[in-house]
Amino acid sequence: MTTLAATRLRAQRLVGAPFRAPDDAVGWFGAVQSQDYPGAKWALGLRVKGATEAQVDRAYDEGKILRTHVLRPTWHFVLPQDIRWMLGLTGPKIRQGMSARHRQLELDEKTITRALHAFSKALAGAKQLTRAELGDRLRAAGIAPEGQRLPHLLMVGELAGLLTSGARRGKQHTFALLEERVPPAPVLDRDEAIAELTHRYFRSHGPAQLRDFVWWSGLTLAESRRGLGLAGDVLDHREVGGKQYWFDAQIGAAGAVAKAAHLLPNFDEYTVGYTDRSAMMHPVHPFRPELFAFSSILANVVTVAGQVAGAWRRTAGRNGQRIEVRPLARLSEVERAAVDQAGERLSKFLERPVEFAWIES
Repeated sequence: MTTLAATRLRAQRLVGAPFRAPDDAVGWFGAVQSQDYPGAKWALGLRVKGATEAQVDRAYDEGKILRTHVLRPTWHFVLPQDIRWMLGLTGPKIRQGMSARHRQLELDEKTITRALHAFSKALAGAKQLTRAELGDRLRAAGIAPEGQRLPHLLMVGELAGLLTSGARRGKQHTFALLEERVPPAPVLDRDEAIAELTHRYFRSHGPAQLRDFVWWSGLTLAESRRGLGLAGDVLDHREVGGKQYWFDAQIGAAGAVAKAAHLLPNFDEYTVGYTDRSAMMHPVHPFRPELFAFSSILANVVTVAGQVAGAWRRTAGRNGQRIEVRPLARLSEVERAAVDQAGERLSKFLERPVEFAWIES
């Protein structure tokens, strides 16, 4: 499992050659889960040489990176040139899965059509409006936006390829019309899209199992198997512990990662991108759910050599940000020094002082 973790660290670009820009990182993965915007920015920052939070914000505000519901019913960062074919591939299935909830919210097709028309009218002319402002436009059109109705109508607009992310206004996110914000891009047929998504996943997450890809992509098992066939010889596979793992055929040796430590944000692709997460579990120190937000490995985790070594969180400190690290067990001096370096990297990303605190239990 140590070799598996080491190879994934390299594929995920957490070690080895970093990316030059945030959009390069997004393009490598295809999609990066981003419902927690600050955490998702740090996920990109970990993989981009010299990245700062301001740099990622700028790429997002300029539309080099978009944020929309795709793959699974949650937000992801995607590139403008990828958004249409990805939505075409995965959007209908997500929309179908929302039908029961829409009935509960009394969102029939007539109401949804009226809402999308209201959004289109409100945003036409390159306008960018916040969620609250679009809610006001719905009220003006005679559609109640209260509760979860507005978020679901906005999601339908995204899945339909009508809406996408606009530039932030202060700390608020805005929506824009996709056709006005995103230049035309080549159209992929379904097989081409499946093949492309399959390659993007396994080159950035491999070695990974087929069921990992099914979870991450939202495709059916049959489509995912088809994707492996369509990808051809760009992917290779091997058996580890009786399980078949697929990966980029061009990936090099994993290299030494014993001293590599990371402060991974919640829902980082290194944790969220798999259903089988045993490779990242420490071989000696058991996982202690009480240390982690929502008692899950999908929270902010400390990794050493690609395996979970503890939890961390950001709080307000006396002179800036305070980072609290709660290890699963006492770390060696070398491991602690590596984690301290990971904290310094976060400080440089945030461009402000970070007070580092070890909370031993």
